[in-house]
Amino acid sequence: MTGFIGGGNMAEAIIKGVRSQESGVRRDITVSEPHEDRRKFLEQTYGVKTTSSNTEVAASCNIIILAVKPQNMEAVLDEIGGAVTEEKTVVSIAAGITLSYLSSRLKTKRLIRVMPNTPALVQKGMTVMSLCECFSDTDIATVKEIFMSIGELVVLPEKQMNAVTALSGSGPAFIALFIESMIEAGTELGLSGDDAFTLTVQTAIGTAGLLETGMPPSKLREMVTSPGGTTAAGLSVFHEKGLREIVTAALASAKKRAEELGKGPGG
Repeated sequence: MTGFIGGGNMAEAIIKGVRSQESGVRRDITVSEPHEDRRKFLEQTYGVKTTSSNTEVAASCNIIILAVKPQNMEAVLDEIGGAVTEEKTVVSIAAGITLSYLSSRLKTKRLIRVMPNTPALVQKGMTVMSLCECFSDTDIATVKEIFMSIGELVVLPEKQMNAVTALSGSGPAFIALFIESMIEAGTELGLSGDDAFTLTVQTAIGTAGLLETGMPPSKLREMVTSPGGTTAAGLSVFHEKGLREIVTAALASAKKRAEELGKGPGG
């Protein structure tokens, strides 16, 4: 049985992904959630069992997904620590909470740190997983299947998690800012807000679709850019304003902040 401690948006996204599967991880799910209206919603929408008791989930489930805010993690671990025995697998999706911190607070060594991102809400997420070497391929298969139900999954060393947080964790906000800026620019050029939105979003979706085929971004850029043409004129402004440097600085700043957060309770 799989248990979720916390029934917020990301937990719901994972549950939705799991329930969309035809077999395998479509198994019993229990969710602990403090708010009664939220519990009722999850029960009615996804057919899961809910409870207000974190300890109940920890005691009854063999895979426990910690879907709580980092600042609440210490209290949750204090609460469930006695119920988490050494054969249980614990998965944390809280940013900045390290495997060493979880290991210091729980009896089990079967620990996994996961960084999903917001597109998981529509099963288009990018999830990165770090784990100890105590898992066999068979043992980890179910957890991988859970997170593959919400998009793509890669396994990386934990030392790379801060860079992952900056790139794929914060990345949706950075991409959204660029799209937001294009929409605003389109309206300034005379388009209606609705038309600018449709043109920009569909262009982003189509571009992502082309890149999904394996086409390098540089190749796509070259295909669109004719010498002396409109695209070249626009790209020259990006180069003059230092777009690449701005992006690099933004990711470096996000990574630094992830490192700082990791030095808190979970560091």
